[in-house]
Amino acid sequence: MIRRRTLMAAAAAVPLAAPAVVRAQTVKALTFYYPIAVGGPIQAIIDGYCQDFAKETGIVVTPVYAGNYGETLTKAVTAIRAGSGPHFAVLLAAEMHSLQDMDILVSLDEIGLDGDDRTWLDGFYSAFMANSRAGGKTWSVPYQRSTAIFYYNKAAFQEADLDPEKFPTTWDALAATAAKLTKRDADGRVTRWGIKIAGDLGNAQWTFGALAFQNDQRLMNEAGTETYFAAPKTIEAMAFWRSLAAAHKATPDGVSPWPQLSPDFLAGNTAIIQHTTGNLTNVRDKASFPFGVAGLAGRTGPRTVVGGGNLYFFRNANEAERRGALQFARFVSAPVRAADWSIRTGYIATSPAAYETPALLDYVGRFPAANVARSYLPVATGELSTYENQRVYKALTDNIQACLSGTKTPAQAMEGAQAEADRILAPFRKA
Repeated sequence: MIRRRTLMAAAAAVPLAAPAVVRAQTVKALTFYYPIAVGGPIQAIIDGYCQDFAKETGIVVTPVYAGNYGETLTKAVTAIRAGSGPHFAVLLAAEMHSLQDMDILVSLDEIGLDGDDRTWLDGFYSAFMANSRAGGKTWSVPYQRSTAIFYYNKAAFQEADLDPEKFPTTWDALAATAAKLTKRDADGRVTRWGIKIAGDLGNAQWTFGALAFQNDQRLMNEAGTETYFAAPKTIEAMAFWRSLAAAHKATPDGVSPWPQLSPDFLAGNTAIIQHTTGNLTNVRDKASFPFGVAGLAGRTGPRTVVGGGNLYFFRNANEAERRGALQFARFVSAPVRAADWSIRTGYIATSPAAYETPALLDYVGRFPAANVARSYLPVATGELSTYENQRVYKALTDNIQACLSGTKTPAQAMEGAQAEADRILAPFRKA
């Protein structure tokens, strides 16, 4: 495979582990890249954890805030290949296959896992570890994990004579509800959309992965070498998404960008948004109206998709740096800190033990919305994850946007996405 050999050659330029005399040294400083992708005071929280870790261990961890997930991935890979990259980073859990192919990762097994380490790894939710393990090895640690959920304006529900305590659970009911929530002025101009879900690059695949699974269809195989974009049930999912604008007039034609969803919701311009549970604290703190949180609807019942970021460790770090990075991962994922992270951000705490801490038990008791996303883990699927992930995302997103804009039918869009994905993934399929 010429393309793979090229990647391997490029990755070979990355500095490997240091000589034994250097490896024996203790680590004093680490750098990691972190994506700021949603609203809220996340940077201040991460800064605080790094300061606490330094006080406890003497290891200074410097976070570099590198943009959204896609930007962080690009910057991390570029820096590593230039020989000056981070020791570890938070990147999309779905990037596991692509990062493995670049040969820049070091597995936790290579870093070294003792019995206590393995007990720690077994303590995470299995739904999250599914994005961490491949080929008999563990490649990342769940951290900034989420599910897609609906946020909805209860005041708008009441205004439209809808029960704010009964959120729709099926596609038909969701479409009808969104249509009722859409509000127009005397001239027919929309003053409040019923629903918005993101269709921009970097987010469309997450939206669409949930929609497909709501119709009992996953978008890829476990190996990350095949996609099922042109499957009949996938096309039906695309048709439903398009129908929210074309048939029900409950969402704008074209693409709704992710960064605009929360501002539109908080301003009262959109009654329902599909977003990450990682935005829960931001919405809680800023909403000037009563709001609700609900799991995503499905064709026949609720289904959702997991997402978010994991901690990955890079081959360019020496042995002491790798162990220090793993020590930081254990520090930030400890139950008491995972509980604090969930309370302060809205992300799902990644272990059941975190939900048994006094702080999170008390918080969920006072704010039940904080437990909604976790309760949907049993009906969640993984985010689209393949080799050449970003290229596959681009192929799918381009065709989704063509359908949302009305230039392709759902079938044309999904067949086009599948044809391009087949071309991209062909080198990774065994003969």
